[in-house]
Amino acid sequence: MLGELAGRDVDVWAVQLFAPDTVVERCLAVLSPDERARAERFVFQRHRRAFVLSRGILRRLLGRYTSQTPAAIGFSYGRKGKPCLLELARHIQFNCSHSADMTLYAMTRHCDLGVDVEKIRPLQDVAEIAQPFFCPEEVRELFSLPAAEREAVFFRCWTRKEAYIKAVGDGLAIPLDSFRVTMAPGDPAGFVHFDNDATLAREWTLHDFPAIPGYASAIAYRDAPRPLRWDRVMTAAEILAFLESA
Repeated sequence: MLGELAGRDVDVWAVQLFAPDTVVERCLAVLSPDERARAERFVFQRHRRAFVLSRGILRRLLGRYTSQTPAAIGFSYGRKGKPCLLELARHIQFNCSHSADMTLYAMTRHCDLGVDVEKIRPLQDVAEIAQPFFCPEEVRELFSLPAAEREAVFFRCWTRKEAYIKAVGDGLAIPLDSFRVTMAPGDPAGFVHFDNDATLAREWTLHDFPAIPGYASAIAYRDAPRPLRWDRVMTAAEILAFLESA
């Protein structure tokens, strides 16, 4: 059942951050004092609401997986700021990503993972953005495609790279052009090499998460492929209702 991890399952939740004030207040109620202070520092109300909703939903999801009260969940942070659960519940690994009005969460057991989601949108100069961050083979592959396909493929490549960076937890200390991912339409998601080492690439798994129309998203972890489980895209109110009724 989604929401109860067994074995090597990876549960994925896609949530639209549309919600009335009552739902925002329910999420705010489970935040820690430092999270509330962080929320207050946002200049724009829409950014504050998105943070409160995404963090409140994360706490409620983790409460479900760890059988803890959402407000009591404690986090520690890696050198580059990647959050993880404190020792009591560290067997549950998670990661999340936010773009536009969508947040993507992934949960599994005993395996670091990273996720990224990006809204596919027009880019003024794909080449100017791709060349500093993509490896030369990826740049050539991108510009071998028809112009009409490049934006979607750019975001497919970008999310696959970001998912790996987030799984490792070292941020941009790892140059995005130091490793290569698959990206052509129809090619399965995967790593080609890390610093030209194809052997290491075979130790990693990369998934697309195609269930969000208008977005590119990816999940990465260092393990053999794990079963992915997900439901439909939910609103913030719907996922709270699901978690509270289960």
